[in-house]
Amino acid sequence: MDLAFIAFIVFATAAIASALAVISVKNPVHAVLSLVLTFFSVACLWLIAGAEFLGVALILVYVGAVMVLFLFVVMMLDIDVAPMREGFVRYLPVGLLVAVVMLVEMLVLIGVKVQMSVPLATDAAQAANIPNTEWLARALFTKFLLPFETAAVILTVAVIAAVTLTLRRREGGKRQNPGDQARVRASDRVRMVKMDAVKPAPPAEAGDAEVKP
Repeated sequence: MDLAFIAFIVFATAAIASALAVISVKNPVHAVLSLVLTFFSVACLWLIAGAEFLGVALILVYVGAVMVLFLFVVMMLDIDVAPMREGFVRYLPVGLLVAVVMLVEMLVLIGVKVQMSVPLATDAAQAANIPNTEWLARALFTKFLLPFETAAVILTVAVIAAVTLTLRRREGGKRQNPGDQARVRASDRVRMVKMDAVKPAPPAEAGDAEVKP
């Protein structure tokens, strides 16, 4: 059992454990931190397998962009965020734990990549003598086109469902109706008022003022 296989088991275990924490913890902040760790662990698995482009894209796109979208969705849901804003110190242990695990994974990944002469699996891109990105594009849009499109549809449905959850009517909330805004007329917003012109009296000069005893 070489170091690469041990690192693969460690990263896979961390990814599974953090993924289970995403759906099991009740605090949305803890769930978001667990999801960040899940993405990072899966990215380390891709790097060990020799798919560097997928690993880097997973960190840049999902951790850097999709997680921001998830945070906006969490903030727009009907969640009482007042207790969450009180005492950020209690979230510090979970944040430190996630940061320490990510640091350990980076150190292990650096050590594995230094000692590993070949990737954990057969590098199909190197065997085809083409860049990794080109091989991935050919595989996605030819052999795996149907699963790729299916995943895209599922993600689109998930985004629409998340936005739909935020459109629930809440008591005391203000809403905008785009249809009413588009049908508005100038007479509904502007009212012309006719007033008689009044000539103001000229200002009195200082010498004309009477001094009363």
